[in-house]
Amino acid sequence: MLMTNTYSSEELMALEDKYGAHNYHPLPVVLAKGEGVFVWDVEGKRYYDFLSAYSAINQGHCHPRIIDAMINQARTLTLTSRAFYNNMLGRFEKHITDLFGYDKVLAMNSGVEAVETALKLCRKWAYKVKNIPYNEAKIIFVTGNFHGRTMAVISGSTDPDSTSHYGPYMPGWEIIPYNDLDALKEAVKDPKVAGFLVEPIQGEAGVFVPDDNYLPEAFKICKEANVLFIADEVQTGIARTGKMLCTDHAGIRPDIVILGKALSGGAMPVSAVLADDEIMLTIKPGEHGSTFGGNPLGCAVAMAALDVVVDEKLADRAEYLGKIFRERMQSLVDKSDLVNLVRGKGLLNAVVINDTEDSKTAWNICVKLAENGLLAKPTHGNIIRFAPPLVMTEEQIEECATIIENTILSFEA
Repeated sequence: MLMTNTYSSEELMALEDKYGAHNYHPLPVVLAKGEGVFVWDVEGKRYYDFLSAYSAINQGHCHPRIIDAMINQARTLTLTSRAFYNNMLGRFEKHITDLFGYDKVLAMNSGVEAVETALKLCRKWAYKVKNIPYNEAKIIFVTGNFHGRTMAVISGSTDPDSTSHYGPYMPGWEIIPYNDLDALKEAVKDPKVAGFLVEPIQGEAGVFVPDDNYLPEAFKICKEANVLFIADEVQTGIARTGKMLCTDHAGIRPDIVILGKALSGGAMPVSAVLADDEIMLTIKPGEHGSTFGGNPLGCAVAMAALDVVVDEKLADRAEYLGKIFRERMQSLVDKSDLVNLVRGKGLLNAVVINDTEDSKTAWNICVKLAENGLLAKPTHGNIIRFAPPLVMTEEQIEECATIIENTILSFEA
């Protein structure tokens, strides 16, 4: 099916290059349509989407229930600001807090806004509840993290691409190694530490999965030190890893949960921070907010997106299909000298190419994958992340595994 468009892919890429900031380096594919697990370029070629907009499209592209909710609400009321009540926010707040089991939610827009909200909540709690001396609270970050790109968040980053030439940085952050319990034990000895911010799996770092005991033991360490355990589930939450939250695998209940991306099924920016009253009610009227945060349109979309995940049992599907995919990729490790490691959980997975980070091999493989009808993107040079929509079927995951196998093996030939 040929997409209706007056521009070619080459012309559209040239427009972005000329008129847009050069803050991304996309694969040379120009997408014009999405449906379920598929996207089409402007010339009409169909691809399997194995990035899912960095896990924002867990429910698949343009899920009809989500789009219907969006259209119906858009015809009625889109925005009031929080200067007034609206008839959707309270319903959304009850819906999400009942689903995840927290007292309160604070709705925002982008994932990084939600991270900033969690950090501000942690500092408020530090001064109002833990009684840390004012302006002396510390929050612990970990190496390899990715929480977004605002000034506060990059101040806790070890990624030179995110931090270079943006200093001076936010004070009060301490960075320790990821997946290192001894480092955490040492850090929380400081009574001025208020919180520990961590991704249950580091997606941007190349789907780095910590040791099985890391999260439960880290949670225990935080509890013993009266330090808030803050889980950034923006990429790992909403069923991506085979549970509604990735921390569910560890059997823990974080003090603060950060959600975004698939909270709207990719239809618009919607994010949220979940916490109990002791933490959430430290923020008073006028102390934090957003013009668009909690808007009626976003609330309607988010409720529909969550319902799709639950009703279609997408967490169970991610768990089941993820095992099939990793088995296929592990067999590729046995066949190929190019792939030396497969890791992941649910349908958040990656293969590590046996090459250096500055090599072009992973990029070239992804270009070839696109030619063969599957879209994926390298991260950190030699790692290819695979995260398809959770609505994928077993037949489709097998077909995609074959495409990946054949493509990678063709590089060795």
